[in-house]
Amino acid sequence: MVISATGDDQVGLVKRFTSRIAEAGCNIEDSRMALLGGQFALIMMVSGRWDALSKLEDKLASLGEELGLTIIHKRTRDTDRAQPLMPYHIEVVAMDHPGIVHSLADFFSRQNINIEELDTDTYPAPHTGTPMFKVDMVVGVPAGVHLPTLRGDFFDYCDNLNLDAIFEPARD
Repeated sequence: MVISATGDDQVGLVKRFTSRIAEAGCNIEDSRMALLGGQFALIMMVSGRWDALSKLEDKLASLGEELGLTIIHKRTRDTDRAQPLMPYHIEVVAMDHPGIVHSLADFFSRQNINIEELDTDTYPAPHTGTPMFKVDMVVGVPAGVHLPTLRGDFFDYCDNLNLDAIFEPARD
């Protein structure tokens, strides 16, 4: 089951939230948590026996009220991939301006490549203070894609938009 939750940040929130998952007999398999503009944001995948997942589902509404969180959950299923995907790490850095993420998403979508993870950050450049933007992503490249051509097209695309980029196999 995938669970997402957002709300005002508070000390001990993760402890109280995760204790209910453990009490239900579920296991956190994968999660991302962040503080964004004073708001706590979480997305996680939990697993467990059918009865443990049902027990947790029954508690989520009251847990959201208790912790001041908006919680959404959905049961998942195993994904069937028609072909194997090779994970590649992409890092892009540029002067901050609107549309960078959209532009990158458009590029990979046109190549029929799925973005599997995406993190962004803004920061001031050392020495000048210029607003900078960084994107870290992992994409799933289908096994039949000719990597030298994809890499060349990607770097040409980035050069045209004045984006500094890294494109390399993902390491776990």
